[in-house]
Amino acid sequence: MGKKKDESVTYVDSKGKRLDGRKVDELREVKIKAGVIPRADGSAYLEWGQNKVFAAVYGPRECLPKHTASPYKAVVKFEYRMATFSVPDRKNPKPGRREVEISKVCGEALEKAIFVERFPNTQIDITVEIVDSNAGSRIAALTAASVALADAGIPMRDMVCGTSVGKAGGKLIVDLDKNEEDAPDAVDIPIAMLPNSKEIVLLQLDGVLTRAEWEQAYKMGEAAAMHIYDVQKAALKAKYANVEEKGEAKGVDAE
Repeated sequence: MGKKKDESVTYVDSKGKRLDGRKVDELREVKIKAGVIPRADGSAYLEWGQNKVFAAVYGPRECLPKHTASPYKAVVKFEYRMATFSVPDRKNPKPGRREVEISKVCGEALEKAIFVERFPNTQIDITVEIVDSNAGSRIAALTAASVALADAGIPMRDMVCGTSVGKAGGKLIVDLDKNEEDAPDAVDIPIAMLPNSKEIVLLQLDGVLTRAEWEQAYKMGEAAAMHIYDVQKAALKAKYANVEEKGEAKGVDAE
C-alpha cells in the first residue's frame, strides 16, 4: 500500500512546480554567516532549507600523531558529524559508515582547493556538525567548510561550491529534498566544483540516468552551484563589512 501511494505522488506538476512550490531548477533558501565560533581559526554557520550546519577550522598546526605528517604538504582532516537529534529517529552518536565515507570524500574535495603544499608537516582540521538534516547534507557541509576555510585565511585556489541534482517522478530537478530523495525512481547526484575553473572535486551518483539526462542535469547543477558561490562570497564580504563598521563605531566612541 505504501509503495502505491508513493507512485501516485506528482513530484513536478503540469505548471513545473514541485511539492514545496519550487521550480525544477530552483534551490531551497540558502543562508550563510561567517565567523560564528570565536575559538576557531575560521568558522561558518549555514542554513540550506531545513539543513542547519556549523563548520569550524583549526590550523595549519602541528600534525598529530606525528607519523601521519607529510613532508610535502598539509594533511587535511575532515570530520563530518550528525547530531543525535538531527534526524527524526534518534541517531546513534557513534560515527557510522556513512559519516566516515562523507568525511573522506569531503576532505579530498577541499584538499583540491587548498594550497596544501605551502604547509608541509602540518594538519588542517575541519569539523562539521549537522544539527538538522533534510537531504543534501554532504554538499551543505562542504559549502560551510569552504567558507570557514576562507574565514581562517588559509590560502585557497578557489572556493568549493555545489548542489545535488537528480530525478524524481521522471523529471530532472535541482537540490532534492527528503521527499524527492525517497521517490520510487529517485536519482541523487551530489556534485561540487571549483567555480572558476569548473573542476569537479566531488561527484557521486545514486541511481541511473541516460547520457542525455546527465548532460542536462550537469548544466542545471553547474548553474545552481554558481548561485551558491555568490552566497558564499556575500557571507565573507558581510563579515568584514561588519568588522569595519564596528571599528568605525569604536573610533567615534573614543573621540
